[in-house]
Amino acid sequence: MHTNRRKFLATAALGGMAAALPFSSQAADYPIIGEPDYTKLDEAMNRPVFKKELFKDPVIIETIELLRYKNTFLCRVRSKDGAVGMSVGNSLQMKYLYPVFVNRVQPYFIGKDARNLEALLNEVYVYDSNYKLQGIALWNPLATLEFAILDMMGRIANKSIGQLIGDIHHKQINVYQANSERDITPELTIEHLQKQLSESKAKAIKFKLGGRMSHPEYPANRSARLIPMVRKTFGDDMVISADANGSYDVKEAIAIGKIMEEYKYDFYEEPVPFDWYEETRQVAAALNIPVAGGEQEPSIHNFRWLIATNALKVVQQDQFYFGGMIRSMKVARMAQVTGKVCTPHTTGDGFGYVYLAHFISAIPNAGRFHEFKDLSKDLPFECKTSSLKSENGVVQIPQGPGLGVDIDPDYVKKHEVVKG
Repeated sequence: MHTNRRKFLATAALGGMAAALPFSSQAADYPIIGEPDYTKLDEAMNRPVFKKELFKDPVIIETIELLRYKNTFLCRVRSKDGAVGMSVGNSLQMKYLYPVFVNRVQPYFIGKDARNLEALLNEVYVYDSNYKLQGIALWNPLATLEFAILDMMGRIANKSIGQLIGDIHHKQINVYQANSERDITPELTIEHLQKQLSESKAKAIKFKLGGRMSHPEYPANRSARLIPMVRKTFGDDMVISADANGSYDVKEAIAIGKIMEEYKYDFYEEPVPFDWYEETRQVAAALNIPVAGGEQEPSIHNFRWLIATNALKVVQQDQFYFGGMIRSMKVARMAQVTGKVCTPHTTGDGFGYVYLAHFISAIPNAGRFHEFKDLSKDLPFECKTSSLKSENGVVQIPQGPGLGVDIDPDYVKKHEVVKG
């Protein structure tokens, strides 16, 4: 390796870390590209996702209940014919956003035909000026409802959720081991990764860079030291990626990216703040390592631009944050027709991984490895087709109708209906 070059890059990358937002984007150094061609993306985005043709008769939504027990939220949907679907909400967000669900999302769907789910998702965006809540405030509650409806429809049609939104391309997931720690030494990060890998047996890893959304990193020079140490420790066969969570400005991001390229990293996540769209494109244009992002993105139209301009080579829409599987599938399709990879982000308090698994089952351009997060130990459920645990680095995707997972009825009874 070129030691002097690495030292120079590390100095360049970390020299401005103490600066607060806003960073200078150095836009003049990265000329504006020509108008991208959106033709293929628009065709992919506008193609129907939900397989309405599987349902001959109307499925009228009679009741929608948001249920709460302590800080756990469940959504239960029932049709006039007695079909039931259930989802587990992202409780970390729903404990703040439940009024949006009860007052702004739930009323619109009562009495509607669930076969028209895809159209309803578009219409509720405008209903009662919900578009003013664009972002997690709207999309997280809507995703919670969409998951419950998909579970109900899957049970009616005897199809998995993946079969309702696409064809099944994957029956299992190769996982990567993520380490989410910052503010610890490179040596301690390595130690923790080794312990985590001894349990998951994953063949890929991802760790954190920088100080998160521009904050100075601690210890100083941690990222520049850690990048080569991880490769040296885990060897050439390990697939390694890293996530900056928007820590850098353009010059710093490029310098760190060059180090990652030298050590043959797989992808570079959120090098600059997530809503710095043009700056993301500038970083991607200057590097060979694929730039990943999108976990915070609320807009299909913004994803369209990020994909068309090659600002992102790896799209990471989050099913909860982005408003569900149908919207997320449209992004995956746009990525597919432009030769890009979909490695979705996952949230959901330890149960979101089940939704991620079903989504991955239905996308042909899924990444090689996906993040595994342990399931909630407070939520009793039964899954007859999968342990939902990493077994030698692989997780089996649940089979069977709907979610393929049944929540303990006695546990459900502990919940109370949330009122507006």
